[in-house]
Amino acid sequence: MTEKLFSLPVVEQISPYLSLRQIGELPVLVVNHPKVRAAVTLQGAQLIAWQPNGEKPVIWLSEKTAFSNGKAIRGGVPICWPWFGPAGKPGHGFARVQPWTLSAHDENEENVLLTLELESNEQTKALWPHDFTLFARFRLGERCEIELEAHGDYQATCALHSYFCVADIAGVEVSGLGKAYIDKVQDGETGLSAEGKQRYTQRVDRIYTQPDDCSLIHDEQGQRVIEVYHHHHSDVVTWNPGVELSCSMEDMANEGYKTMVCVETARINAPMKSAVEQPARLAATFRLRHKR
Repeated sequence: MTEKLFSLPVVEQISPYLSLRQIGELPVLVVNHPKVRAAVTLQGAQLIAWQPNGEKPVIWLSEKTAFSNGKAIRGGVPICWPWFGPAGKPGHGFARVQPWTLSAHDENEENVLLTLELESNEQTKALWPHDFTLFARFRLGERCEIELEAHGDYQATCALHSYFCVADIAGVEVSGLGKAYIDKVQDGETGLSAEGKQRYTQRVDRIYTQPDDCSLIHDEQGQRVIEVYHHHHSDVVTWNPGVELSCSMEDMANEGYKTMVCVETARINAPMKSAVEQPARLAATFRLRHKR
């Protein structure tokens, strides 16, 4: 799927390392830089690829997702805002299905920087009665930095709903999650994890409420570790649909669950509070290292 993104025809060459292309109905910003390849859709300001030079893809994207206007993309890093989960319609908020605009970009020998912007409009006000401006900033190089900045006067729950590629979920362990969690598979029961680690032998959907500032995705088969640094967060969510749910989802292949895991930087139990002079932020940094 990632290779397909980088072979799409160029609609506009914005700068030496940045081009605008089209996938399905959606415009996509494609970064082709000596140190990294990446892609961000204008719908949702959604990172759908990040691949440092010489590495396999790090961000998982479903081969069955529909790139359709107003329809959520399965995979990448959806921005779930201004609510997480089923707190309103659409689920996980409207930010991920709204068209954003590219408001700034820059590039140098190390990385490409993008800023995308979304402002409240008639559609958003019909769903949520607040004025806002959102900025999504990406620094794309050998590491990947994502920051969401929310301006206005309100509070909101939010997640950077990151999907990561793994070689085989059966050999994956995520550490640094902290002990306390809310188990959404078990109707919101609370529990304690002895070591702050999670394995994925079946469907997992947990909100860890006292996480460390860094989660490590240990991918045994892939012989690498994905480091996920969380900034301004209160929670970390981890999700894998397991076989039954994967088979029931129209936008995921039956075996899709085997090659992905979500580790999400979130503000759920302590919502983001934006004030007129004080924007709220949520950010994540991804780095890759190899197992020796």
